[in-house]
Amino acid sequence: MYAIIRAGGKQAKVHEGDVLDVERIRGEGEVSFTPLLVVGEDGTVVSEKDALEKLAVKAEILGATAGPKVDVFKYKNKTGYRRRQGHRQKYTRIQVTKIQAPKKKRASRAKAAAAEEE
Repeated sequence: MYAIIRAGGKQAKVHEGDVLDVERIRGEGEVSFTPLLVVGEDGTVVSEKDALEKLAVKAEILGATAGPKVDVFKYKNKTGYRRRQGHRQKYTRIQVTKIQAPKKKRASRAKAAAAEEE
């Protein structure tokens, strides 16, 4: 089973037990994401908005990390204009603990009785 979640404006495909870096989340403990898509073990796909609002992807915050350093250098010829700047994006490392599975629909008793008669 896997799910597609949105975290920090980006989407990620996650399985239970996955460890991934998402854009910075302030806080500690457990966080919950509303999935955009859930695919079950048997291949059933849940993509309806109403059904997805009832589901959740639980994750535990492991800590903070930082991405690679990006150097920014601006230069204009013959004017003496030079600007040097650096940037390092902050991330939060999370571990997916649970993907809530959609509940299977039970066949009603009337349908079961009709199927037995045939």
